[in-house]
Amino acid sequence: QVQLVESGGGLVQAGGSLRLSCAASGRTFSTYPMGWFRQAPGKEREFVAAISRSGGSTYYADSVKGRFTISRDNDKNTVYLQMNSLKPEDTAAYYCAAGSPYTPSSRVVDGRAIYWGQGTQVTVSL
Repeated sequence: QVQLVESGGGLVQAGGSLRLSCAASGRTFSTYPMGWFRQAPGKEREFVAAISRSGGSTYYADSVKGRFTISRDNDKNTVYLQMNSLKPEDTAAYYCAAGSPYTPSSRVVDGRAIYWGQGTQVTVSL
């Protein structure tokens, strides 16, 4: 069992930046591909970014490519989402997710995560 706890959300003006963090429990963090998803009110949850177990490969939704950066620190059991040039349409609850151990991050991209955090709210104002 892995517990994921997100932090770093908040209110920011358009054009600003935020960095989300997701801390994972357990001693096998490096075996899990990780990702970030978001869900805006009245909309379905959507993929934002994913990262491989080693951190060597990353994947992004077209809507955030070039603005968001996912990274991980396996020594700290933490995955990050650096969000720059934020837009009002980025407003959503952001969720951290972990895929099955030793599986490719493509499974996270497809939404087949097995562990989810409780979410952190990001609100971007004009």
